[in-house]
Amino acid sequence: MPLPVLPAKAAYITLNNAAKRNALSLATLRSLHAQLSSALTGPDGTLHVLPPFRPEILSELEAGAPQHAWLYDADAYAAARLPSALVLRSEGPVFSSGHDLKEMAQLPREGVKETFALCADVMRLIRQSPVPVVCGVQGLATAAGLQLALTADYTIAGASTPLKLPGATIGLPCASPSTAVSRRFGNAATYRMLLTADTVHARDFPDAIDVVHPPPEAVGSGLPDVVAEAEAAAFEARVAAPTAMGKWAFWTQAGLRGDAPGEGGGDGYGEAVEWAGRIMAFLARQADAREGMQAFLDKRKPEWKT
Repeated sequence: MPLPVLPAKAAYITLNNAAKRNALSLATLRSLHAQLSSALTGPDGTLHVLPPFRPEILSELEAGAPQHAWLYDADAYAAARLPSALVLRSEGPVFSSGHDLKEMAQLPREGVKETFALCADVMRLIRQSPVPVVCGVQGLATAAGLQLALTADYTIAGASTPLKLPGATIGLPCASPSTAVSRRFGNAATYRMLLTADTVHARDFPDAIDVVHPPPEAVGSGLPDVVAEAEAAAFEARVAAPTAMGKWAFWTQAGLRGDAPGEGGGDGYGEAVEWAGRIMAFLARQADAREGMQAFLDKRKPEWKT
């Protein structure tokens, strides 16, 4: 079944390994990396990724640093010709089974190191993508496949979608996948998944995943096939449905923990709210913000430049 047509300017990033349960083989990881790099590369050959999530970079932005102009200048951003969103998808009953264990068992040491390094690069590209990355999880997501799904900015899954960190059953704890899972599910739930290798479901984490439920009439039928089909249909409709600076600002302030000189400890809220105020003041001077505020006052639809 072909994937649904996306809105204008959105683009798919696909896992093309359905024959092997969309395992993250070296070829699959290379493909993901190439697709992401291509989508985020402008006509001039520049790869557009967010700068490191460090608060001091705001001073460079305020000073008009040319290397960051595309982040806030509407004309420079338009010239980059970036998509409006990236949608990470696969086909088949399994979203991704994680690393290809059969391939990994046959690889030399350098090949195994390359696999994990390339996997980390793919995750970093998603995290530092200036456009939102939406991930539709249509089936089982396990190990590094679950890491991939939860590294996205916005993850969507049917309520009954199974999720798993099975490394303990093969003597290889899912240390790398747990980086993304713990940041979305919390430490306690993630460690329990690491320890037990039990299967959980998307419905168990409604605060971390956009959970799609089947309509009440399908549930009321009491027929598992009807429920499953209705949930799948609702899921596809949902998938078919922030700006670069907004994403960078969010993850930068989220990392502030009261470590700035003079902060005197604490949870970093005071430091974050002061820094975020500077961001708002900076963005308020940019073209899209001015247009948005004026359109609100004029009671009309804004004409965005980006």
